Amino acid sequence: MTLGGPCESWDVTWICDVSCESPTVTAQAVELATEVIWALSGRQFGLCEVTLRPCRRECADFPWPSGGFSEWAGNSWVSPALISGQWFNVVCGRCTRGCSCSSISEILLPAPVHEVVQVKIDGVVVTGSDYRLDDNRLLVLLNDEWPTCNDLNLPDTEPNTWSVTARYGLEVPAGGAWAVGELACELIRARNGEDCRLPRNVTQLVRQGVTIQFPNIQELLREGLTGLYLVDQFVATWNPSHLRRRSGVYSVDQPPHRRAGS
Repeated sequence: MTLGGPCESWDVTWICDVSCESPTVTAQAVELATEVIWALSGRQFGLCEVTLRPCRRECADFPWPSGGFSEWAGNSWVSPALISGQWFNVVCGRCTRGCSCSSISEILLPAPVHEVVQVKIDGVVVTGSDYRLDDNRLLVLLNDEWPTCNDLNLPDTEPNTWSVTARYGLEVPAGGAWAVGELACELIRARNGEDCRLPRNVTQLVRQGVTIQFPNIQELLREGLTGLYLVDQFVATWNPSHLRRRSGVYSVDQPPHRRAGS
């Protein structure tokens, strides 16, 4: 849900002793390591929590012009609508799902939803057993109906309001904690002026007749690598094509979703 950076630091498994370091230093190292590995792995991992203020979805979100529809039996109305680049005859008046014999009280959330954290109606938290999530985007209210009005001038703690707090994104694979730990350790060593394994611009060192070759940092960066084994294994596993970010699909036919406070 964000392109500016990960919403929070990843979990870390330390592979060095940081007991003598201050919590501020270790936290900054983990944050920086998370940002680097998140970017190198295609900006695809990590969960972000978002509070949405849903609006009621009608069959038609605007008044039909005079003569632009015809009446059908059952007090339903039909009119053409452009959906995903194709024209369909949309019947309005009885908005029910085609696979159910009865109406379903549901709201359409931006997909895919990883987890619904909290639902509030009139400022009161709704019990989790009173709703379910279908298809990672349809939030169904069981044994009741969603409110038809949402006063967006008020915070979701007030009457006549409702909100859905959900988490979006992909969970970080287990190897991410090891990768963050390795890179964070090297960042701390570099900060303290100690020897570290992060490659510099030196590619060859001769000392006492012994020649040591170092990887070319510029070539590593072009390949999206760091020269650190655990980090590079994680990146190669989850982003073998060196993509900058996950691909996205946008529909010009669908109205945008409202995100509270964004």
